[in-house]
Formats: sequence, C-alpha cells, structure tokens
Amino acid sequence: MKRISAALAAALLVLLPLPAFAHVKWFDGAETPVKETLENVLSPLFMTVALLAAVILGLLPQVDAKLTGVGGVKRLEGWFDRKREWTYPILRFGTAAALVIQLATGAVFAPDIHVTQLQLYMGAVVVVLLLLPFAASAMLAAVGILALFALSVAEYGVFHMLDYGFYVAVAVALAVRHTKYREFGMPFLYLGTGLSLCWVAVEKWVFPGMSIGIVREYEVPTFGFPADVFVNLSAFIEFVVGYLLVVGLLNRFLAMVLTGIFILTTTVFGWVEIIGHLMPHIILILFIIEGVSFYHPPIKMHKSVLDQIVFVSLNFLFTLGTMILLYYRFA
Repeated sequence: MKRISAALAAALLVLLPLPAFAHVKWFDGAETPVKETLENVLSPLFMTVALLAAVILGLLPQVDAKLTGVGGVKRLEGWFDRKREWTYPILRFGTAAALVIQLATGAVFAPDIHVTQLQLYMGAVVVVLLLLPFAASAMLAAVGILALFALSVAEYGVFHMLDYGFYVAVAVALAVRHTKYREFGMPFLYLGTGLSLCWVAVEKWVFPGMSIGIVREYEVPTFGFPADVFVNLSAFIEFVVGYLLVVGLLNRFLAMVLTGIFILTTTVFGWVEIIGHLMPHIILILFIIEGVSFYHPPIKMHKSVLDQIVFVSLNFLFTLGTMILLYYRFA
C-alpha cells in the first residue's frame, strides 16, 4: 500500500504540464494584456477545481505520512539530512552564479527586469561579497540584494516585483545565517518561494490570454484540453505547489520533481528559462537538502487527522480567495 501511495503521488507530479511553471511575462509580447472579468475568473470550472483541490490537499498530510514511512524514502531522507552542511555554501555560491548570468545578459532577477548601469556595478559588488568566505561579507551581500530589489521596485513597481519576492527571502536567509536568528532563514525561504509561486499562478487566471498565447505560439501539448482550460488547470497546479511549500507538505519530494520539471522547460523555452529559473533551481536544491529541517510547518499545530484536514482545506480556500482578490484589485 505504501509503495502504491508513493507511486501515485510521483505519477501525479511527474505529469504536471511544463507551462504551469513558465513565467508568462518573459515570453508574451503583448504590451497591454487583457484583464479577465472577475465573473469569468470565478467560473464554474474554477470553483469546481478549487473545491476538489481543497479536498485533495486536506488528505495529503496522510499521504505524506505514508511516503515518509517507505523504506527507500527513509534512507534517502537520511542521506540528505547528512548533507545539510552544504546548504549555506550552495545558497551563497548559487546566488552569485545566478546574478552573474543575469547581469551578463543585461537583466537582474528576471529576463524582463533590465539592469541599469548602477545595478550592474552594484550586482558585481554583491557577487564578489558572496564569494568571500566571511560572515560580514554575506550580510553586506544581503543588503546589496535588497538594494538591487528596491531599485527594481522603484523602476517597475511593487506589483510587478512581487513575482520575484523570493529574492527578499534569499537576502534574509543570507543576512541571518551568522546571527541568533539563523533558524528563521529556511522558513523565510519556504514562505517567500511558496507565496511567489502562488502570486505568479494568479496571473494566469487574471490575464489568461498571455498564457494561452504561449501555449499556441510554442505548440505546447494540452493533453486534449482546450487551451483556456489547460491554462486554468496549470495555474491551479502552480498555486497548489506554492501552497504546499508554505504549509510544509512534501517539501523534499516537491523540490526534486519541480527541479526536474524546470530542467525540462528549458527544452521548450530555451535560454530565457535558464536565466529566469536558475535562482528558483538553487532554492529548490536547498529544499531537497534541508527537508523540513528547522522549519515548523503550520499544520503541525494540529494533532488530530480531522483538524489537519480542516486546517489545510479551509486555509487553502482562504489563501486562494485572498490572493485572487488582491491581485485583481491592483492589477
């Protein structure tokens, strides 16, 4: 039974459509994307899938418990636990590598964020600081990343930069590494990355035409679904993944599958995908190594199975509704 549960969970994630994790702003050339009406966003299909997802998510903690009990999974978990000493070096050098590639291509944080001359110099300094083996240099690098992010916010606006909020989480993790608050670094990465995924997913509901254009332009397989339905379902997948990261479910397993998916997307979207998703790759590698580690998932506040099911399901619906309304209000 345990092997069957593991196989089903793996199959579900492996079959995720690649465009679910493609960032539409990087590929669609439309200057003025069409905003969908709220009535159409909250369509019968949307409501049905949302309720179904809430029920499935409520049951996932029990599946997660079965997965962790599988012999092979337990051995793999133990192997990764022994590699946690590599977490911080990977974060530092991985962030440096991502910045080097971005700056070399005239971007910072993402392909659609064009680097200015000031940011280019600042980014170079940040890279050097990240490569130096000193605690103080890491903290200064974190300040530099936040400064780069602030400049991008001033240029592109808060709303646009919320897509890349996980860079703030990276900066916080670097800053607190050598302080008494170091245990908050990984939780902040989980939270920042999860919320960023959720936020980007909402874009596919509010501006579906952008994603539909990508599906048609790149001739992405839709597995028999109409393009609009496929995009709707893809957005749900991305939102669910982000939510799972936030609540602390299947983190290691998700990170391994998502890393594989991001690698596959490069075969469809090419160099732009590498520039945009290298930093998320680094973060997911950290998740693979760390697992839940010092992160205390909110679901652990509840002990009984029923309480956990209700907590996960209702909070998913609340988070989904809140983020859609916020995005729609300010889009």
